Amino acid sequence: MPLMKMYALTTVVLLFKMFAISITQGIGRVSSQIYTVPEDAKLFGGKVEREEVPSVQRASACWRNDLENIPMFLILAGIYEMAGLSAHYFAIYCITFTAMRILHTFFYLKGVQPWRTVVFTIGTFAMFAMAIQVLIEVAFA
Repeated sequence: MPLMKMYALTTVVLLFKMFAISITQGIGRVSSQIYTVPEDAKLFGGKVEREEVPSVQRASACWRNDLENIPMFLILAGIYEMAGLSAHYFAIYCITFTAMRILHTFFYLKGVQPWRTVVFTIGTFAMFAMAIQVLIEVAFA
């Protein structure tokens, strides 16, 4: 698969994965009828509390973890794609990172350790390996 197609597919799958977390947060709020924003509580007929329910807190933490990792991966993958490096390795990096982020979300939402940390580490390793390849092939070529 050409680099741009793999980049586009990776981006869209990760976008849908993040949409799923957003929907999970919304479902948690609606089903618990607990909101931290007064206008949301008013609109949906719930009550205002200082803190979200635990399931929404967990989904929010998962969302923040994505925001710490996915943008950096996509920026790095964009540089990789623009540099026109190996399509074979790019597919490995993108598939590995994306699969690990999906598994990370599942394990995070379900509270499953040590697998959450294992898949996070594998995904981070894929990103790190891609960064090393970009550094070597772009900066030192």
